[in-house]
Amino acid sequence: MTEQMADEKARASAWFRQLRDDIVAAFENLEDTQTEGPTASMPAGRFEVTETKRQGDAGEDAGGGLMSVMRGGRVFEKVGVNVSTVYGSLGVAAQKSMAARGVPGVEEDPRFWASGISLVAHMQNPHAPAVHMNTRMFWTPAAWWFGGGSDLNPCIEYAEDTQHFHDVQKQHLDPHGDHLYPELKTWADEYFYVPHRGRARGVGGIFMDDRNSGDWEADFALTQDIGRAFLPAYLPVTEKRRNTPWSEVDKDKQLIHRGLYAEYNLVYDRGTKFGLATGHDANAVLMSLPPMAKWI
Repeated sequence: MTEQMADEKARASAWFRQLRDDIVAAFENLEDTQTEGPTASMPAGRFEVTETKRQGDAGEDAGGGLMSVMRGGRVFEKVGVNVSTVYGSLGVAAQKSMAARGVPGVEEDPRFWASGISLVAHMQNPHAPAVHMNTRMFWTPAAWWFGGGSDLNPCIEYAEDTQHFHDVQKQHLDPHGDHLYPELKTWADEYFYVPHRGRARGVGGIFMDDRNSGDWEADFALTQDIGRAFLPAYLPVTEKRRNTPWSEVDKDKQLIHRGLYAEYNLVYDRGTKFGLATGHDANAVLMSLPPMAKWI
């Protein structure tokens, strides 16, 4: 492969944008079809789309993307679907972090390029689970890799919902090797664990990082299938639970669980740390935080 990988970068960036467009359309359709329950009389939610721009230390163009956020919808209390492509030079702290993870040559040549999609949904109905998804590609002159996955975060758990979510992930991963689903499931269980609470933040899913098998096409295809799995894994669960009656006790459980989610994202999440450290739009980076939460 060439040092720049221009074609591969363009294809990856275009895929993340297409996935974003598909998810936005599907979520707005959920809003349009929400005709029952206490939120049915509200206006159907729509995404507010904001272009984000990033500048380098000297004020040069360093990429950007689209921040798409829906607030106060019938189904979604807050959902963000962000896509970005950024580039430039890594700062000293980021260089050291990358070098510690085994990225070769990053301190000698700190140029980087990164593109991806990031999604977090917080729901009106406490019985409908929150969810997170992201996929990304990262490049430096000496290395490239893919990462991401999706995980379900219900405050009120239903075993059949968890099973469906995981079954769909497995169906999309199995064509790439029978070993992948159990490996990525275990990785998600470990990555989305909240040490100071002694528990996972949800019921898991799949996750990978630093994926470079040496075959860019194969790893890109796997990353695409992780993205393709998201809607069929999540939409049926949401459609099943969005009309379930809820109580104030249920809502309280949801707000407390959101506090756990916020703690994880602010303390442990690698993407949050990278976005803030590299000067990306703070509103876009912190889009994942819930609109309301509660601590006891």
